[in-house]
Amino acid sequence: MDEEVGTEATPPPFRGAVHGDDLDAARELYEAQYPGEGFRLDQLDRPFDYRYAAVGDGDVSLRTSEFHGSARGTADAVPEYVVSWLVDGRGTVDVGRDEVALKPLVPRIAPTRAYSFDFADYRQRLVHIGAAHLERLAAERGDVASGPVTFFHAAPVAESALQRWRAVISETTPVLLDLAAPPLLRAAANRRLALAVLETFPHAVGPASSVALASVAPGGRRVALAVEFLHEHAHEPIGVAEVARAADLSVRGLQVALHRALDVSPTALLRQIRLDRVHADLTVATPETTTVGAVARRWGFAHLGRFSASYHERFGEHPSVTLRG
Repeated sequence: MDEEVGTEATPPPFRGAVHGDDLDAARELYEAQYPGEGFRLDQLDRPFDYRYAAVGDGDVSLRTSEFHGSARGTADAVPEYVVSWLVDGRGTVDVGRDEVALKPLVPRIAPTRAYSFDFADYRQRLVHIGAAHLERLAAERGDVASGPVTFFHAAPVAESALQRWRAVISETTPVLLDLAAPPLLRAAANRRLALAVLETFPHAVGPASSVALASVAPGGRRVALAVEFLHEHAHEPIGVAEVARAADLSVRGLQVALHRALDVSPTALLRQIRLDRVHADLTVATPETTTVGAVARRWGFAHLGRFSASYHERFGEHPSVTLRG
C-alpha cells in the first residue's frame, strides 16, 4: 500500500460490538446506524438474536451484521458510502425501484439516495466509507468537481473488478483491524480502500455528473444506462453503436445526451474510464511485476506516446511514476 497519503489527520480508530435477543434494542441500534423510516423487525421461526460489530475510524470502517429475524424499512441518504455482501441469508435493496437481490459473497454498493430494503436471517459484511473521505478522492481523480458521487447500484460489476476489490480487502483488512497500526499505515489503507470503491463500482463521472444523473428529466436514465454499459464493458472492444443500443438511443441521440449531461462524447468518456482502469492497475503493481506498456495495451492504448500524454493530463503524473509508487 504505497499510495501517496494526504496531510489530513487520520480520525482516531474505534472498535465496538453489540449483541442480544431483544427486538426493541435491536431496532434502536439499527435505526441509529441506518436512519430512515418504517423500520420493522420481526421474529421468524427461530429465536431472535442479533450481533453488530464495527472496527475502523471515521474515514473507513469494517462492519459485520448478523440478524436472525426479518428487517424491513426505508434507509435515508446518509453521509457515507456503503459496500456490502451477504455471507448467507436473504437481502434485497431498493425494493420497488431498481431492485437488487444480494447474492452471497458478491459485493454491491448501496444506493446513494433513500431506498427500501428487505432482509431476513442473514450474515452480512460491510465497508463504510465516510462521504468527505471518498468525495475528496473522487475530486482528486477528476470524477467530480466536488460534492456527492452518484453510484449506479443496480449496474453489474465485472468479475475482474470484483477480483481486484477482493484483493484490496484482503490487503487492507489486517491494518484496519489493528487499532495500534501506525497512523500513516492506517491512512494509506483507508485511501486504498476508498479508491477501490471508485475503481470497482460504476458511478457518474464529469463535473456535472451528480447533478445531471440525479435529474428526473426524460433521458436521464438512458444516460445512466450508457455510463453503466461503458463501465461494465470498458475491457471489451466496444463501439459507440453498441453503447447507443444499450441505452436505447440512436448514435446521434447518445452523443447529444452525453454532451448535455456530462459535456463529453462517448469515445472520450470511454477513454477516461480506461485511463482510470490503467491508473488502478498501475497503483497496485510494481516494476517487477509489469510494465506501463503492458498495462496500457491491456486497456486498448496502442500509441504509448499519446497514452502517456493523456494519462499525465488526467492524473498529473506520468504512468511510470505511478508504477514506481
